[in-house]
Amino acid sequence: MGIIIKPVVTEKQTAISEKKSNRVGFRVSPDANKLEIKAAIEALYNVTVIQVNTMNYGGKRKSRYTKSGVVNGKEASFKKAIVTLKEGETIDFFSNI
Repeated sequence: MGIIIKPVVTEKQTAISEKKSNRVGFRVSPDANKLEIKAAIEALYNVTVIQVNTMNYGGKRKSRYTKSGVVNGKEASFKKAIVTLKEGETIDFFSNI
């Protein structure tokens, strides 16, 4: 499995990208460091990365009620990276739709 798992396209991340157009969020491998993330983004999208900020999220406990009783589980934990690109460069995720 690669370092970049998928781009983060949520309401909160879209608001950040609209405010500062050169910031993009990605869900990345939990054991990847900032240098590996920077190299993978630059190779995959042909852009210049200025800065990488990472966050680790722990999994949340979830439960739901079903006919057979309460089912308990846990969401997976993950790592997210906010990448700042060089001024004037952008990544368009929706160009091939």
